[in-house]
Amino acid sequence: MSKSACRAALMGVSLLALAACATTPTAAPTADAAASQPTTLPDTPPQTPARESTAFTLGTDQPRTPEQLALKLDKADLSIKVIPADKAIDAVAVLDFTATAPVERLVVELDTLLTVSEVSVDGVAVPAGQWTNPEGRMTIPLPRPLAGGGKAQLRIAYAGQPRVAPMAPWDGGFVWATDPDGNPWIATAVQPEGCDIFWPCIDHPLAEPGQVDLHIKVPSDLSAPSNGKFLGKVDHGDGWTTWNWSAANPNTYAIALNIGRYTELNDTYQSRFGNSYPIQYWHLSSDDPVKAQALFDEIRPMLDFYEATVGPYPFGDEKMGVVETPHLGMEHQTINAYGNEYKLDGRGWDWLLHHELSHEWFGNQLTNRNADDMWLHEGLGSYMQPLYDRWLHGDRYMEAALLKQRNGLANKFPVVSGTDKTEDEVYKGDVGPGNDIYSKGSLIAHSLRLLIGDEDFFRSVTRLVYGTADPRPGNFEPRYGTTNEFLAIVNEETGRDLTWFFRGYLYNAALPDLRQTREGGHLSLEWVTGDGGVFPMPVEIEIDGRRQTVPMTGGRGRIAVPAGAHVLIDPENKVLRREVFIETWEARKAAE
Repeated sequence: MSKSACRAALMGVSLLALAACATTPTAAPTADAAASQPTTLPDTPPQTPARESTAFTLGTDQPRTPEQLALKLDKADLSIKVIPADKAIDAVAVLDFTATAPVERLVVELDTLLTVSEVSVDGVAVPAGQWTNPEGRMTIPLPRPLAGGGKAQLRIAYAGQPRVAPMAPWDGGFVWATDPDGNPWIATAVQPEGCDIFWPCIDHPLAEPGQVDLHIKVPSDLSAPSNGKFLGKVDHGDGWTTWNWSAANPNTYAIALNIGRYTELNDTYQSRFGNSYPIQYWHLSSDDPVKAQALFDEIRPMLDFYEATVGPYPFGDEKMGVVETPHLGMEHQTINAYGNEYKLDGRGWDWLLHHELSHEWFGNQLTNRNADDMWLHEGLGSYMQPLYDRWLHGDRYMEAALLKQRNGLANKFPVVSGTDKTEDEVYKGDVGPGNDIYSKGSLIAHSLRLLIGDEDFFRSVTRLVYGTADPRPGNFEPRYGTTNEFLAIVNEETGRDLTWFFRGYLYNAALPDLRQTREGGHLSLEWVTGDGGVFPMPVEIEIDGRRQTVPMTGGRGRIAVPAGAHVLIDPENKVLRREVFIETWEARKAAE
């Protein structure tokens, strides 16, 4: 939360962590969108940057230097003036570090499109010839080495025109748009490229700052909702106003600037866990107020669902916020971006609002240790949409959503490789699983739930997200997780070894194939997986309307079937498996 690839979309690959929604039907280059949900962006003209960031800056989740591994970013204080007329920013970042091991240099990332005017360490200026930033990885010598436990404060003043997003959020940066009344409407979306597009940071998911304070100066007729708690605003009396915010433990790419002529809708949510917190929606003042209020009214039941299904909203000491943006959306912690234009799709709720909200749990509270485990964000987050269909309307709607997910699988690369990957290597469907981390991840979660039962499944998910089976406000913090950790939790909760399930589904590109042979009054069944491993997934069989379960010990099973009897395998579609008729349909679609 997400995170999440998008230069990929321009290359005919898959999208990024914006919200590969629960019902994405194809592996086409759409953002987390569902088949029934059009993924057209608001009518803003394409934006092409006059200059381009380096390849290094455009990557994210890359290996950290030894110096970065020896530093903890305690706090980032960011003062950013956004100048709509110039499509530029003028900023000062103050970064507080603690050394976890001896270190002689500070190393951060900052886009070379931005001009650095001043650098200082602990209040002492560092001459321009002593610090370097050749490709966007900035190295600053310390006046004296830090021992473990030592602290240093780095101040960087910088300005310029940051990268313009060619196609946010898939290909990210700044979006400089105007609202229907011609007012500036500005947003950042940098998940594929990382935080260094507009502020100096350690651009890696394991380098989350402990706190980020934001001081966003904008023209006084505009608003600047952002992450965390609102600390008030200061009108400087010269046509400029500074909006102040503070967020704890934010994902690096989740820090977001949102600037526009906004109207705020707000209320207080009373949680089932005893706490209460603000819910806010910042929408364009030009919007139809009835549509804006209707969307805002959806937030409360969505929170009810997530708190009942997963656990307490993770950031209740700050807020649950949403802001309307000129791009489709993104899971910016406590200020999720929304650009679905209030579209209806017959489900009775807004899919984008719901999916981005899922990332507060799967992405922001739980963050994967490496992009190879991104399905923990996108797959589990995408499964929440069919579950919400059932929560509101019953099984028929859930099954319809799951079917749309099923019809969009590529099965060209494993969802999890078992080796560290960059985000591009995961989200680009020509080199990695792409959209399968959304829909296939969701369907894998569904099969797991039906195999082990609701109690074990949801308890396992809760433990993964919070690190405890009994989360309460105040007894958990944001954490990192892996696929192997999830497997270990599932094994503990069920008292079974489900390595075969995780291996068969997640670590193989091909879906498990249930081979069938019917002869001599018997039906013989055999599971065949991509790596030839044993896959003892039990299978329900309906014979002339009567159901029974075939255990499939060792991946094989046999059952008596009278001659002429009608046999239906897996009548409730509990098991994700290869279906030749779907492959034939998809091949014909591709050919046409």
